[in-house]
Amino acid sequence: QVQPVESGGGLVQTGGSLRLSCADSSGTDRNYAMSWFRPAPGKEREFVAARTLPGPRIYYAPSVKGRFTISKGNGKNTVNLQMNFLKPEDTAVYYCAADEGPYEYYTARFYDYWGQGTQVTVSS
Repeated sequence: QVQPVESGGGLVQTGGSLRLSCADSSGTDRNYAMSWFRPAPGKEREFVAARTLPGPRIYYAPSVKGRFTISKGNGKNTVNLQMNFLKPEDTAVYYCAADEGPYEYYTARFYDYWGQGTQVTVSS
């Protein structure tokens, strides 16, 4: 079973950039779709970006499209999230999620494996 581990969060000013990484600590040979979510007020975790299999196919939430880029990292079941032109409303804990085949890539409850999260803070 995959075990996602996030890294790369921090504090940045509005308009700045951060790069998050998610790596599998289990060493499994199975392939997983890897995605990023963040909390949203009053609802389950909000979809940010996904890299699904087969393909891969790439998807973004409208709020981050054109500013964030999800890409495969070094190693199996790893992804990076390059975040540019950050805004204060991007401030959140970012969670990496993995699943062999999420029924809906944009819905958190269809992912079985989650990391602990990494804090991103954007100051105005």
